[in-house]
Amino acid sequence: MANGLSDDHDGPTPEQVKRGHRTALLLFAIGFGPMLFATIMFYTGWLNPAGHTNNGTLIQPVVPVQTLNLETASGKPLEQRFGLDKDDPQWMLMVVAAECDSRCEEMLYLARQVNIALGKNASRVSRAAALADIPSDLASRWPQEYNLMEKLSPAPGTTPSWPVGVNPLKEPRILLVDPMGNMMMHYGLDNTGKEMLEDLKHLLKISQLG
Repeated sequence: MANGLSDDHDGPTPEQVKRGHRTALLLFAIGFGPMLFATIMFYTGWLNPAGHTNNGTLIQPVVPVQTLNLETASGKPLEQRFGLDKDDPQWMLMVVAAECDSRCEEMLYLARQVNIALGKNASRVSRAAALADIPSDLASRWPQEYNLMEKLSPAPGTTPSWPVGVNPLKEPRILLVDPMGNMMMHYGLDNTGKEMLEDLKHLLKISQLG
């Protein structure tokens, strides 16, 4: 004994360590279990009581957004926006195209209007655009019409690796990215705003992610 303190136990007992591990696992299950379960339900359709059929094209298996090698205007990798460690994770509607022609701008407009139409859930979804070229006319209108559409660009010396079925050089698409940073669905000009809105409302209803 020294300074009136017992030195019988220098650290936690094995039982205390096991109890701590069980508590940590329980807290993880309570916090993230429902999120992961809802995500599995959405991607697989398992236990889907509504029998919902997706209007967009599923990307199976999902592809991490890191493969796009995109970064924000501030130079930060896009993937840093996502993950369970974020205080307010969001889904993302990402318009991808080469030269932003009339078809591309139709996709920009569609993403914007669908996001707005989500109403109280609109803040759960962000908007972004990865465009190889923006005409001067669109660039001049961007601050007024697409001020919430964040511009993304390839990191220096890299080229995006697009999921199967997505080729911005041929046609513009809208990618749906989940709060974990996975590209899991895409839409084209053959999809209506009503179809996209239906998918998003269903997704946000069953998922606690974002």
